[in-house]
Amino acid sequence: MSAFDYKKALADIPHKPGIYQYWDQDEILIYIGKAKDLRNRVGSYFNQDNQMNGKTKVLVSKIRKITFTIVDTEIDAWLLENSLIKKHQPRYNIMLKDDKTYPWIIIKKEPFPRLYWTRKMVKDGSTYFGPYASVGMMHTILDLIKETYPLRTCNLPLTQENIESGKFKVCLEYQIGNCKCPCQAFQPAEDYDQSIEEIKDILNGKISNVIREVKQIIKNAVAELNFEYAHQYQRKLLVLEKYQSKSTVVNSSITNVDVVSIASDERYAFVNYLKIMNGSIIQTQTIEIKKKLDESDEELLSIAITEFRTKFNSTSREIIVPFELTIADENLKFTVPKLGEKKNLLDLSHKNVLFFKREKLNQYEKLNPDLRSERILTQMQKDLMLTQLPVHIECFDNSNFQGQYPVSAIVVFKDAKPSKKDYRHFNVKTVEGPNDFATMEEAVYRRYKRMLEEEGTLPQLIIIDGGKGQLSSAVSSLKKLGIDKKVTVIGIAKRLEELYYPGDSYPLHLDKKSETLKVIQQLRDEAHRFGITFHRKKRDQGTLKTQLEAISGIGKTTADNLLRQFKSVKRIKEASESELAQVVNKAQLKTLLDYFRAKTE
Repeated sequence: MSAFDYKKALADIPHKPGIYQYWDQDEILIYIGKAKDLRNRVGSYFNQDNQMNGKTKVLVSKIRKITFTIVDTEIDAWLLENSLIKKHQPRYNIMLKDDKTYPWIIIKKEPFPRLYWTRKMVKDGSTYFGPYASVGMMHTILDLIKETYPLRTCNLPLTQENIESGKFKVCLEYQIGNCKCPCQAFQPAEDYDQSIEEIKDILNGKISNVIREVKQIIKNAVAELNFEYAHQYQRKLLVLEKYQSKSTVVNSSITNVDVVSIASDERYAFVNYLKIMNGSIIQTQTIEIKKKLDESDEELLSIAITEFRTKFNSTSREIIVPFELTIADENLKFTVPKLGEKKNLLDLSHKNVLFFKREKLNQYEKLNPDLRSERILTQMQKDLMLTQLPVHIECFDNSNFQGQYPVSAIVVFKDAKPSKKDYRHFNVKTVEGPNDFATMEEAVYRRYKRMLEEEGTLPQLIIIDGGKGQLSSAVSSLKKLGIDKKVTVIGIAKRLEELYYPGDSYPLHLDKKSETLKVIQQLRDEAHRFGITFHRKKRDQGTLKTQLEAISGIGKTTADNLLRQFKSVKRIKEASESELAQVVNKAQLKTLLDYFRAKTE
């Protein structure tokens, strides 16, 4: 029996709420648990300092695989755990919960519907909300609804015929203000039904309406100096404000539904499946599909749906999907939700599949770093509409100080990584003054003229740090060399991170989080860093050289030789006579010594 590498498994588990599942060597599900923090909870089983009982030790010894499903809240994890345990009944989940574990709120299907809670679901057309993991929360909501919407609590058959015949009498609930007495036709059916619709909205997660009502009750109670009453509702308000309005499981009307979502790239596709029964998730799985050809997401999703439905014996007639499918089956209905609870379920499925995809790709890229480079370059080719993979990218940047000491720098990326041995500096030779456009034109021309002469390989992409002006100057040089059609050149403007193409007046805006833009920004920043470092060095040398040339008898050539030998004026000053004599003649040596002696005095 092979040992289980729990450290590797833990590395893939997030710090998020959800459920975890343990499987043995025969792929049998042996335990399901819930957690507010999945990684911490699962890790506690393998903590050597954890004093586990004998049965837990046996469970841990049998674990050979761990799967998990992330959810939005801890309550959702609780409910999902309950559903899956009842469905699968794993061997080591000894505390199995029956159907009465959690209560529901029911709106009874009848004239003037009643609202109450129950642990038993009956398929009589009534609407059920829940199940509620927190019984206290359920009662808080019921109490608030009762305070806000006076509804009947009796079980009288309030048919129109019975009401018109005067069969019923006014009761105490009406007299104390808890009911508007529809049995006496004091409240029309339209008004009652309007209240029911508003209550349904609240029970579907729109808790903000309830919170507003509670705040108003508190305000009114304080105004009437009824502080005890206000305090009671203040406590309820604190509970409500902690309540998560978007729960995965909210309405039993969503029954026998499948939910699928997909995330893919050029090599792999990942599909998540959720099976919904009576508003509860009872099955969940994410699979990986390795592409053989250039299959579309529609094709892959169709294949996955067939696989899931066969595996889990699904009989649902409705499948919630992220986009339209062309599957022709009169027994199936494909829903692409835009709003509401079904959209929330699709979002949850999509969240799981994206997390699964990210973790899997990270694993593959750690084992094979070339995969990451290939993925990024493929994405860049797609985003920038390139005709070839940008394996070799070069980026230009200029630096000067008020037109003096102008320099250009070029950095090179190969396979989406810096190739520092190919970085180059340019001392600008033909430009006078602060002319950034002319400087760029010279640098680009010199770079690729030499590359052509040496029969080097041209880059697939050239990036110019600057807007339209700098880009036009670069294109001008490429045209002179006759290679403007052989490479793609773009400019990046710093202010809005806009990308410009030659001859296109409208910039390209990439998503700020896209890897393509991040690589381009890295190139731009690296070129700026490399260029400014060279510029400062040249400016410092120029300042020192000017200082030496100011000494009578020391000319330009001598100043250059001194700086080349000693690197700084300070070192020249500290050098011995014999060291200086190796660079200058006797007259210049005496001049230097007299100059530094006078400076010291």
